[in-house]
Amino acid sequence: MRIIKKLDIFILKGYLQLFAGTFFICLFIFLMQFVWKYVDDLVGKGLTWDILAKFFWYCSLTLIPISVPLAVLLASLITFGNFGERFELLAMKASGIPLIRILMPVFITALLICSGSFYFQNNVSPEANKQLYSLLWSMRQKSPELDIPEGIFYSDIPGYNLYVERKDAETGMLYGVMIYTNTDNYEDTQIVIADSGRLQSTADKTHLKLTLYDGERFKNMSNQSGAMLRANIPYMRESFIEEIDYIAFDNQFNLFDASLFAGNAQAKNLGEIYRGIDSIRSRTDSIGHSIYENAKRSYLSRELSAGRKDSAKIVQEVADIAPFDTLFNQLRDDQKSSAWKSALNRTETMKAECEFRSTCYTTELNTQMRRHLMEAQKKYTLSLSCLLFFFIGAPLGAIIRKGGLGIPVVVSVIFFIFYYIINVAGENNAKVGAWDAYFGEWLSSMVLLPIGGWLTYKANSDSVVFDIEGYKKFFMKLLGLRISRKLNRKEVIIYDPDYPKCREEMRQLIEDCKAYSDNHFLLMMPSYWHIFFQYQEDTTVKGISKRLEALVKELHNSKSNVIIGLLNMLPFIIPDAHTRPFRNARRNKWAGVILPVGILLWLRIWRYRLRLSRDLDKVQEIGQEIIKRINSIEKEAQSS
Repeated sequence: MRIIKKLDIFILKGYLQLFAGTFFICLFIFLMQFVWKYVDDLVGKGLTWDILAKFFWYCSLTLIPISVPLAVLLASLITFGNFGERFELLAMKASGIPLIRILMPVFITALLICSGSFYFQNNVSPEANKQLYSLLWSMRQKSPELDIPEGIFYSDIPGYNLYVERKDAETGMLYGVMIYTNTDNYEDTQIVIADSGRLQSTADKTHLKLTLYDGERFKNMSNQSGAMLRANIPYMRESFIEEIDYIAFDNQFNLFDASLFAGNAQAKNLGEIYRGIDSIRSRTDSIGHSIYENAKRSYLSRELSAGRKDSAKIVQEVADIAPFDTLFNQLRDDQKSSAWKSALNRTETMKAECEFRSTCYTTELNTQMRRHLMEAQKKYTLSLSCLLFFFIGAPLGAIIRKGGLGIPVVVSVIFFIFYYIINVAGENNAKVGAWDAYFGEWLSSMVLLPIGGWLTYKANSDSVVFDIEGYKKFFMKLLGLRISRKLNRKEVIIYDPDYPKCREEMRQLIEDCKAYSDNHFLLMMPSYWHIFFQYQEDTTVKGISKRLEALVKELHNSKSNVIIGLLNMLPFIIPDAHTRPFRNARRNKWAGVILPVGILLWLRIWRYRLRLSRDLDKVQEIGQEIIKRINSIEKEAQSS
């Protein structure tokens, strides 16, 4: 017996092709988002192609775990949507194959993807994160390539402010140059004005070669010899035709050691994370013990300052003293008040000191602890999300039965955004300590699990989940709205309507509608007691509604477009909407007892009574027009 059948191969072939395509699309989208986030660190740095290639490579590796779940969701939705749209899924079910068996090959594939994602996050992602952090830090530290703007002072060269009036982009010449330098201190400030100049990097990329033409240099001489001071010369003026200066400026890319970022939680595998958690807990316990010892020494400081060096002896002496109540009752009232105030002030001081010490020393450790715990759980939740998204995408595709990149992409994006919002909310609350780290990371999985189970159950039982017409009817009924008639003239009519009989029935229906409106005073407020506690079925309106629909059905066989148009103007009469809110008598009584609910439902019943009054008037008006048209048809038939 073959374990893998042709049907499994057929399903997997369609799924794996779509998974590969959607994975690279999702990875590209996330990569562009990541690059846009750090675009300021990339542009204008003069980075070589090998550095950029490394950056994109490590970015891609770190974004694979978040791209895989969305690819699983999108591929599952499109695959089974295509099967449903091409009726292949229907053919499989008609052959006696249940939906669970159809999903089995893709489920096993999703399980393998889930395991692979966990292995990737635990073994590849930490090293990729370390290398990426090293690249990002190195890029931020690299000085930008010199692009001197026109008309403003440029200060990216350390110790120099450079102003250029105009520059030639083709030759690289700078015109109208003004330079302020203060490389050592304020007293060594120099001002250089030149007609033109050129700024270039040296071959070793460690200096800038500044060539100035036809200019003057002004230098502060306040720190020169006394002879110069006695001559009252505040600065030195120097003219030059051509001058070359070399400015120390390291323009090379220096890559930081990736091991410097090994302490980051995202750069560790599970074993390293748990060892880091143990280390953080040990440090936290040590700091807590130290705070306790300091508090104990502070409490016994008065006795120790009095010459008692043995704290254990002090504690024993305190224990041997008579009970506190006995000593306290021996004091005068003013002494009691003073003792209470002194004890309260000392306690508040010690409490504030302990809180300050714990905040200063343990806040950072607690933050590191939460990040390590969250990163450990994130490796599990991101892997599990691949499986959860399969149980959402595959049943959803079988229910929607729409393939391609239209509706599946929209539905996938909606679900993923919903998942992302919940996941980010959980992580943010866990980072600040508002929620437990486990709960914050597992919240999104706990939300997706029942959704996936419910969709799988609905798809397996062939339930109509996305029946737009069903939801439309439900909300129209809830809001008291009605659909209008949409009757079209039949192309083939077997039997013509019995016009004389229809005319007589319409006349009788008009008389009954008029009699009901005259006898029941529908415009008046209904009785609250009768609606909720003494319900009586309105058989007259039921009869009118039934007879009206029978007449519409009979006259729909007419060849007259006028009669068809008049039929479309007739309203739908709901028989019991104006009598009670619920069919169940017990529910009506409970609704009547709860006054806020009862009053709203009572107003709703009154609205239905007013609508019934308008409907009956409209039936009488349209009915008269239909009778006139029937008479006209009979006269035309007799004349012909």
